[in-house]
This record gives sequence, structure tokens and C-alpha cells, in this order.
Amino acid sequence: MPKYVYDFTEGNKDLKDLLGGKGANLAEMTNLGLPVPPGFTITTDACRRFLEDGGLPEGLDEEISRHLTALEGRMGRRLGQADDPLLVSVRSGAKFSMPGMMETVLNIGLNDQSVHGLVKQAGGNERFAWDSYRRLIQMFGKTVQGIDGELFDEALEELKHGRDDLELEAADFQRLVETYKGIVREQTGQDFPADPHDQMRMAVMAVFESWNAPRAILYRRQERIPADLGTAVNVCSMVFGNCGMDSGTGVAFTRDPGSGHQGVYGDYLQNAQGEDVVAGIRNTMPLQDLERLDKPVYDELMKIMETLENHYRDLCDIEFTVERGKLWMLQTRVGKRTAGAAFRIAVQLADQGLIDLDEAVTRVSGAQLAQLMFPRFDGDAKTSKITTGMNASPGAAVGKAVFSSERAVELAAAGEDVILVRRETNPDDLAGMIAAQGVLTSRGGKTSHAAVVARGMGKTCVCGAEELEVSTKERRFTAPGGVVVSEGDVISIDGSSGAVYLGEVPVVPSPVVEYFEGATDQDDELVRAVHRIMTHADATRRLKVRANADNAEDAARARRFGAEGIGLCRTEHMFLGDRRQLVEDLVLASSKEERDQALAALEPLQKADFVEIFQAMAGLPVTIRLIDPPLHEFLPDYTELSVKVALAGDRAEEKDRRVLAAVKRLHEQNPMLGLRGVRLGLVIPGLFAMQVRAIAEAAKAVEGARAEIMIPLVGAVQELEYVKDEAQRILAEVGVEALVGTMIEVPRAALTAGQIAEAAEFFSFGTNDLTQMTWGFSRDDVEAAFFSKYLELGVFGVSPFESLDRDGVGRLVRIAAEEGRATRPDLKLGICGEHGGDPDSIHFCHQAGLDYVSCSPFRIPVARLEAGRAVLTSTDSDTR
Repeated sequence: MPKYVYDFTEGNKDLKDLLGGKGANLAEMTNLGLPVPPGFTITTDACRRFLEDGGLPEGLDEEISRHLTALEGRMGRRLGQADDPLLVSVRSGAKFSMPGMMETVLNIGLNDQSVHGLVKQAGGNERFAWDSYRRLIQMFGKTVQGIDGELFDEALEELKHGRDDLELEAADFQRLVETYKGIVREQTGQDFPADPHDQMRMAVMAVFESWNAPRAILYRRQERIPADLGTAVNVCSMVFGNCGMDSGTGVAFTRDPGSGHQGVYGDYLQNAQGEDVVAGIRNTMPLQDLERLDKPVYDELMKIMETLENHYRDLCDIEFTVERGKLWMLQTRVGKRTAGAAFRIAVQLADQGLIDLDEAVTRVSGAQLAQLMFPRFDGDAKTSKITTGMNASPGAAVGKAVFSSERAVELAAAGEDVILVRRETNPDDLAGMIAAQGVLTSRGGKTSHAAVVARGMGKTCVCGAEELEVSTKERRFTAPGGVVVSEGDVISIDGSSGAVYLGEVPVVPSPVVEYFEGATDQDDELVRAVHRIMTHADATRRLKVRANADNAEDAARARRFGAEGIGLCRTEHMFLGDRRQLVEDLVLASSKEERDQALAALEPLQKADFVEIFQAMAGLPVTIRLIDPPLHEFLPDYTELSVKVALAGDRAEEKDRRVLAAVKRLHEQNPMLGLRGVRLGLVIPGLFAMQVRAIAEAAKAVEGARAEIMIPLVGAVQELEYVKDEAQRILAEVGVEALVGTMIEVPRAALTAGQIAEAAEFFSFGTNDLTQMTWGFSRDDVEAAFFSKYLELGVFGVSPFESLDRDGVGRLVRIAAEEGRATRPDLKLGICGEHGGDPDSIHFCHQAGLDYVSCSPFRIPVARLEAGRAVLTSTDSDTR
């Protein structure tokens, strides 16, 4: 019989797969001798069995019962005991932190009898006991029984009559308990379950079921958390922060998760339970105030925070409760942080000797670096600041104010930028938070739901803007001075300062971008941290990083960003605009004279283009892909031309008639699979020869030019041999050397790579087309048509155009790489599709043994960092 339940004394922090992050860390803190309330963890194995079988696995009830009996013996009282009750919390805890996405139920064990025993335990504090009871019914009703939480919230607001929570008395909560029980009876047709063991069993199943709740699925998809991990369940003896003003609950960070700076950071709320802090229903006080309220507890907390940071060697996020002057640790985890904080903290920890620079590089990510490269608000611009809140998650966000998650999703889908404005967010707002450019709340602190989730997503967030009166029903908020912002009005929020502005504030480049552009000033602390990390990543990586660039301006910028060459120069982009007519003339030429005339006009233009690019990249390789567009991109629209000729009738111009006949002859039902790439070069005599000669002449004219000529859409070695022979003849005539290779973008090319490598001196994997052809997808059509449904159903974890499909497309890449090098050991291998800038795909390219990745200029720093991280995170089997 498998073991499904572990006491907190049995686990450790390395068992996150089995015990989830929360359970593993509770066990670790217990092992360290820290004050953790006793309890036990039900494993992720049990959750997976539950989700597969639709019920608790055999033997789990008995195992839970044994551990509960042991817990009761340790605590000296039984679950729900009428005169002296043991109460427990039931909390989720997956391997990866998913704040607020799954269920928690506190105060399990309370009923109409044991609530009086809790009064006795609390020294006659009736208010505390009845408050705890109403919380149980409210949380249980919403999370376990599926009752609309608004019903409970409305009943509470009606009872308060404008009073603060702390002004409510025991009799108020006693009445609220009866009201809540009535809501449960009305909504479910049954009484609230009084049996404590039934409460616990139902709560455990609700936590398991919440793994597949819509918001949890959406969060996993957003954060790329595997769907098959499951969640553990932690059953912990209750400690109470709502016993009175000598009690409270808080969240602390060992460093500022927003900036990375060392110091005392966190929130504390007197006479409250944990969900009050996270929900933001009352604004908290800074953690520093705890020193004034209870210095012994504060000093003990500071020592524990230091212990945990040194033990975990990272920023720790801590939840704690003070019960009548006694400190209890409820959770710790490696804390979510902003991108800037991640870089600063990694370098700080390296400087302190807690980690080395190798580990510092693995502590940050390309996605975080990309966030740091986003623009920020212009400090010199004229602005209309309406209030300031807490700077919960940095960034500059501008958009239309919206007051519901549904509206945010709707407008974002229509292409609008929006700012989601709420009094406080809850897990049901996740879809709106993802859709919005930023989040603004009038309640809550840096540890509220909005702040924690926004930081995890890299989303701009301002919390606790108390001066705003937010009315979600009227879809507006009122700011000081009578300023009213209605839904649809544009606002700007600064997650770095907490400022909220009316209207659109202009943005300026990030200092990190200016650093990559070549600015030498490293006075900025963040820039210094980025420089340290990037320098070590560059020294560590094996993969080279090239750029996809089609003009001198992009090439020059790419070089400043650290590009080591151009991996893809698309020549068809050079034929757009005014030159399009020349290509049309070439394709529609009806005689050798007309064709030669068009080629003669194109060649000097092509040469001039290449000269500029070679000059920008002098000394570095430039891979130039010969023309590869679908033919229809350079021809008049068949339908439009047909209508024009038909309407003109007998008066139609002869040229239009002649062009229509040619377009009709060349018209294709599926141009992406038609006359393009190498096929076009073979069908139109002189086209590729003109391009090769322009490349050769340009390379000869620029000192240090290193040309590589890439033949597109090759599916058979014979196609490549024909073009290569012609190219080498022209190169010899001009007197320059250049590699000649091919783009692997047709599945047949990957499967016959051993043959193709006999002619090709390099392969560059064009994974955009390779993905389309392997899946049978037309990218221009399917993403809008059904990808959202495929993501929802779990067919994709992420779009295969966004991150390389390792099982299908990736296998073709591996086959081509291995068979190509078996034929030609010195075969150069690269990738130049959009995947060249995707972090996960870069790791795959390292593992597959490629020589370089190529991506857009802006993504080059990301690729450099991820190439370094790939070396440090790969296993021996990865680099086979």
C-alpha cells in the first residue's frame, strides 16, 4: 500500500514533487526547530489518484485517521471536541506556487457545540469564537459547496452598516453565523455539515478538485506549470491571529520583492486571520510597526527570517501568525519577485558568498530580462497625477480603465489596452489580470492577491490606493479633488513609484536597453546587476547568438545588442515598396529580353543593400537567404484584376488583359506550398544568379565581409546541387568565397538530411515553416481559428509557433542534425525561426548540439542569457 500521508516531522524541502512546496517547506521549518503548528501533508500522489479515479484512493481515509489521532494526542484535544476543540486548516500546496488559485478552508472543527468550547479556550472571548465560526461557514460554503461568495459578502456588508470589521461585536458575528447557515441551506438544500470529520474530508476533496478549477488551469497555462503534477493537501492545527489586539497575522519578505533591496518588508494586520491580509479587505500596517506593538515577537521574527534566507540562500516569502503574543510560522517559500529584484538579488547573494555566479545566472531568466527592456514613463513629461498607492509590481502601464475581469478580457481581445481597476482582486479576476496592461486596486498591500499574482506574471500593479473610491457597479472611481474616472477613460499607472495619472503618460527607453545600446554609464544599480549576469552568461554559453536582420539599421542595432552575425537576412523584404514592380515585371516577363531587363534593374539595388549590411556586420558572418516569398505577394490580386478587366469590358487596356492572363496562369490555390523558394529560382532563369552575383560583388567591395548563401525550401538534394553549382561558378568569377547551405523547413529535408549534407555546408532550421508543414497548420489562419480552444483543451500547453514542439518538430531537428553531421562532421547548424528567441527553445537548441540561434535584434540579450543558462541547467543526457 503506498504511503499517502506524511507528518511534518517526516519530510524536507527536497520533497516538493511529493509534498508540494508548502508541505515540503513546513517540514523543513519543523526540522530547523522553528515554531510550526503540528500537522501532516497528504501527497500529490493521492491527488493524482483522486483525479483519475474520481474518489479518494483506497486506504487514504484510514491513513488520515491515524495521523489525525496522533495529532490529537500531541495537542491534547480532539478535532471538534465540544468543550476543548482542536481546529485545523486544510490548505492546498502544489510543487510550484499558485497564489490563491486553489482552495483553503480554516477553522475546521467548529459547530454549534464546539464554538462554546472555543470561547472557553479563548478565555471567554466570544467575539473571536463566533468570528472564527462565521469564517468557516463562509469559506466552506464558497470553496467546498460551490456557493456564490457574493452572497456571504453582501450579508457581511449589510450587517456592518458602514462599520469597520473591528467594530463588529460577538452578537453581530453570532447573527451572521445564522444568516450564513441560512444561505447554505437555501443554496444547497442541506444544513451546514456539523460533523468535524465530514468537514475535513469534504475540504480535502475540494482542494484536490480545485487543481482543475478554471482559474487554476488558466494560471498554470500562463506560468507553464505542467497539468499532471497535482496538489498536496496540508492539514495543520489552527493558530489564531484574530484573538484580540495582542494577536495578528502577517506576510514578510527577507528582501523587498519589488526592488531586491535588503531590509524589513512585509505587512501586518492586528486581530486578523491570514486571508484578511491576502484579500486586502483591510489595509495593513508596515511590518516595522510590529516592533512597536510586540518587540519580543518582532525580534524573534527577524532572527527566523535571517535563518531562513541563509538556509534557502534566496529571498524567502513568509506567512506568520501571532496568537496572544506567541509567534507561529505558517509557510515559507522562495518568494516571487519582480524582474529587477531578481537580478539585484542574484548579484547580492553572489557578493555575499551565499551562491556563486553560475547559480546567480540560473536565478534569473530571459523572460525577466525582456521585462526590464520595456519602456518606462518619461519623468520630464507633463502629467496629471491623481493619487499614489503602493508600488506593488513595477512597469509603466497605460490603458482604458475597466472595472471587471470580463470587460478587461473583452476589450483586450478587441485590441484595446486596459487597466483593471478593483477595490481588491481575488482569484476569479485572473483572466482580467492576464488581459490587462496593469492592475490598480484601492485596497491591499504588497502582499495582497493583486500584488503577489502581478509580480509573478511581470504585470504592472499599484495596490492600496486608499484615496480612490471605487464603484464596480457604477464602473467608475473618484479620486481626490472630485476627479471622476469612468470606464473607458485612459489612465496611466507606475508600478515603480505607485503613482496613478489621468490620461496617457509618454514613455522613454529603459536604462537596460540603453546599456545594451552601448551606454557605458553603469551608475544605475540595476544596470550593474544586469552587466554582471550577462558577462558571466556570455563567458559560460556555448551557443552563438545571431540576428534576423534585413537592413543595415537592424544589423547595426543587433551588433550593439551583442549579435555575433546575421543568421537570416530575408531578401524578399528588399523587394517591397517601390521595387515590387520590378519583381512583378520579372515574374510576368514573356521573353528573355524582358526578363534580362528586369534582372539588370534589380541587381545594383540588391548589391547596394548587401554592401550596407556587410559594412554593419564586417568581420561577422551574414547568412543571406535567396528570395523565398509565396509568389502571390509580388503579383496583382487575381480577384481585383479580374473585376477591373470585366468592368472595363472592351475598353480594358491591353496591358491589364496581358497581366490578367499571366496571373491566371500562375494563380495558386495554396501559395505557401506552391512556386516559391528554390522552386522559383529553378523556374525563373537568372533570378538566383542575379542575387548570388549581387552578394558576391558586395562582399568583394567590403573588407571583412563574410557571406553565407542560403537556399530556401529545399526538399531534395538535387535542387540544392543545381543552385549550388551555379552559385559557386559565379563566386569564382567574382573572386570571393562564401559558404553555400540550405534552410531545413520541409519535413523531407529533415528526413533526408544525410543526403542534403553532401551538398550543403550549413543547415539553418526554419522552424516557422517546419512547424506549419509538420503539423499541417497554416499559421495565418489557425491561430485565430482554433488555437485558443486547443490551449483550453490542453492539446497544447503553449502554441507550437511560440515554443518549439520538441516531440514532433524537435525530433525532426535532432534527426537532421545527427544525420547531417554523420555525412559532414563540420556541418554548421543554426536556427532562424521565431523560436530562436524563445527561452525554452534555446535550451532545446543547446541540447540538440546546434551552433547558434538567430532571433530579432531586441531578443538578442534574452538569447545570450538563456544560452548561458542552458549550459548551467543541462544534464549529461541533455547534451548527448
